[in-house]
Amino acid sequence: MQVRRKFVGSSGGASWRTFFWFVVLFVFSFVLFSTMFVFKGKFRPMVRSTINFSTARAVLGESLTPSPVVSIRESVKLPEQTLFFLKYPQSLRLFTKNDLLCVFSNDGDSSKKHPTAVDIDKHGGQIVRCPETPRGYTLSLAVSRWTMDDHFPSGPTHRWDWLVYDAVIDYDNTTVVFVKGLNLRPGRVADVSRYECVYGWDFAKRNRLIRSKVISAAQEIIRCRTPLAVLDGPKSAAHGPVKVSVRIKGGHGMLPSIAQPGRIIINPVNRKKPFENCVCTMTRNAAAVLREWVMYHAGIGVQRWFIYDNNSDDDIIAEIKDLENRGYNVSRHFWPWIKTQEAGFSNCAIRARSDCDWIAFIDVDEFFYIPSNQTLTNIIKNYTISDQIGEIRTPCHSFGPSGLRNRPKDGVTAGYTCRMVLPERHKSILRPESMNETLINVVHHFHLRDGFTFADVDKDVMVINHYKYQVWEVFKEKFYRRVATYVADWQNEENVGSRDRAPGLGTRPVEPPNWAKRFCEVRDTGLRDQVLGMFKDSKRQRLVWEKEDNEVSLLARNRIARKINK
Repeated sequence: MQVRRKFVGSSGGASWRTFFWFVVLFVFSFVLFSTMFVFKGKFRPMVRSTINFSTARAVLGESLTPSPVVSIRESVKLPEQTLFFLKYPQSLRLFTKNDLLCVFSNDGDSSKKHPTAVDIDKHGGQIVRCPETPRGYTLSLAVSRWTMDDHFPSGPTHRWDWLVYDAVIDYDNTTVVFVKGLNLRPGRVADVSRYECVYGWDFAKRNRLIRSKVISAAQEIIRCRTPLAVLDGPKSAAHGPVKVSVRIKGGHGMLPSIAQPGRIIINPVNRKKPFENCVCTMTRNAAAVLREWVMYHAGIGVQRWFIYDNNSDDDIIAEIKDLENRGYNVSRHFWPWIKTQEAGFSNCAIRARSDCDWIAFIDVDEFFYIPSNQTLTNIIKNYTISDQIGEIRTPCHSFGPSGLRNRPKDGVTAGYTCRMVLPERHKSILRPESMNETLINVVHHFHLRDGFTFADVDKDVMVINHYKYQVWEVFKEKFYRRVATYVADWQNEENVGSRDRAPGLGTRPVEPPNWAKRFCEVRDTGLRDQVLGMFKDSKRQRLVWEKEDNEVSLLARNRIARKINK
């Protein structure tokens, strides 16, 4: 009996314990599924990978799928390309052009190309440049390692010619806004009462926008007062960077905007500037001439270079990196906006204000020539004894092909020696503090503040050798597009007789007869002789900027590869 009672008691205890855990499991399951039902649609689990694409592919083989955290913030359609502005967490590895594919689709038919380039914007994001979209096709962006037929989630697409495309906060805390589409007259101040600046994190939420007074409006630049809420920054990181746009009063509405205002300068008050002489240029595909241009001007006193890259697809990034490695202070600033040279120069003048006493605005085919062998610093000091001088204007001599049919391997300064007799126009060296608040410039010079004036340099003291009419292989690139806003492209039947064009050339990029002998009225070997005396390496018997044969071969192979990829 004792054994039986013990058996029964043991059996009863096991049953009660089983029943207890069954009830606990039932209640837990009920609560869990009820919670999931209540919050259905609000709970979205997201998995973020901490390994990069190449590592993930090695681990997962071909099963890699799109990352849900990367998206296209917005895109801009330009005539020959589309710009995609990527939005993704800073923890992710940045993409290279080989990571991405531009996908062109049309009724089930599709083709894929790698982007022309991938650039970094001023806020640390990425700008992907996809080639021109064929007529009738749509464009999307994908990662080349994705095996699924999926693309980045896409934001709005904007027109390039109706857009607020950039903005900076100036040293006085005003916002300088760069706009396409206002169609204001060149060199004229517009009526500020027609415009207002609008700030916001989401322009669709009209009740959360901040409006601000416009201080000045001219050409393609609006200056406005920056609200304190913008200067102080967002209260929450979830807001992200604020944008600014421009509203045209009277029913025209607000322009689309991709512009996120930020500071690009240090307040220069009570701070000695690190550079006396700087140079700024806007260029496209200047890799072949950049080394000569930088090294030569370093030899006469330039210390800092700002390169505004207007959609290059050559080796300019590698050239700038090589110059930096050699100790030259050169920076590249991606500026994809077409026909905006005046705006780009204004942007550069703001950028240079905290670093440069003086900044020259010249092209990469323009070289200061000082016959007396003085430095640029000496010339500037001689012409700026008065504190009222805010700009120095230097005349330009235009050189022709000088009988050459091929690009001179020792550079333009030693190769081209025949020019026109009379100077054509001028270029300026600017004291940044002297700029008018409107930032008006006509490429060749700026409008100055009250109390400042300019000085003209005598052509016997200093002149700019402008190698404008080079061998046809080089010169024909001018037909691609002019960078200045108010200058007609050479292929347009407009202002055909303008001094901005080559006399008698017309509108077609067809080499005229005797091109090599044109624009040659006087032989001028002054700069060539100076260059051969100052910049020739006695050991190599070459000018310091001439590349070794193996470097030339590598560049040639790169050019061929780019043509094949296109």
